[in-house]
Amino acid sequence: MKSGQKVAIGGGIASAIIITVVVMSSANIFVHNNANLPIQNNTSPVAQSGTMSTNQIPTSKVQIVAAENFWGSLVSQLGGIHAQVLSIVTDPNADPHEYESNTADAQSIANANYVIVNGAGYDDWAIKIIGASNNQNQKVLNVADLLGKKEGTNPHFWYNPVYVNQTVARMYSDLVSIDPTNTAYYKQQYADLNASLGQYNTRIDKIKQQFAGTRVAATEDVFAYVANATGLDLISPPEFMEAVAEGNDPPAQSIVQFQQQLQGQGGNVAVLVYNKQTVTPLTQSIKALAAQKDIPIVGVTETIQPPDVSFQDWMNAELISLQNALNTKALGQ
Repeated sequence: MKSGQKVAIGGGIASAIIITVVVMSSANIFVHNNANLPIQNNTSPVAQSGTMSTNQIPTSKVQIVAAENFWGSLVSQLGGIHAQVLSIVTDPNADPHEYESNTADAQSIANANYVIVNGAGYDDWAIKIIGASNNQNQKVLNVADLLGKKEGTNPHFWYNPVYVNQTVARMYSDLVSIDPTNTAYYKQQYADLNASLGQYNTRIDKIKQQFAGTRVAATEDVFAYVANATGLDLISPPEFMEAVAEGNDPPAQSIVQFQQQLQGQGGNVAVLVYNKQTVTPLTQSIKALAAQKDIPIVGVTETIQPPDVSFQDWMNAELISLQNALNTKALGQ
């Protein structure tokens, strides 16, 4: 994560940030990456549970902004018909680490009842906007603070199932605090979401039972939490993975070490995990070397892909790809 990212909140934006209550009454979830892009309806199946008839749907909803769509998907499933969720970072073709905010982002965050940020340096642009808007009636969830994590730690918390469970629990309690009238509804949504997350958690356990200790490599540390949860042995040089995640050049020695690992020195690598949203000539060369050595390649992303599926469907699909690749390598041997 690059610290000190450019944030477009200057030049008169302070006067543009008028703290009001925005009432939106169409779809439950809106996402955008740029003020010029069209708004998309990304309502997930889980978020639609307990659907009411038209004349029962409330006209006023809790206004929620999530800096990234992985947290946005989860809170939208909890909020259901009583929440209006805007996820800001969603672009499948962009590196979330490079995101620069705009005036529309600042306006949305200033007007929200509830804002969710990842923290740990991942989305400082959003934290700066929150500070500038100074909405005293707004509740903010900083996931890194919730988990007791500081900047400099691996910020990809949504890839850790334990951290996901902790964050969902806090989202639930925050919604109840903001909108206590609908506590019973949120309680049912929370139960439904936990049940839906069960498939993703079960697959993690199955991979661990079958492949714990298997050597894998990754182009950056977005995969580190999954490797730990599944018991896989992530052998890529940490200096390489961290530098790529930060948008920096890895140390020369780490590049040589990574190449040697893919070439089978010190043991075979079963799978290469490749972040499709952080593509550089170096990571492309690493991917090409893995393909040359017949190492299965699994693509992962930092934001939900495709952006109209639920968090758990996205995660489960990536885990299926990982499981299939591990099986392919095992059968090939």
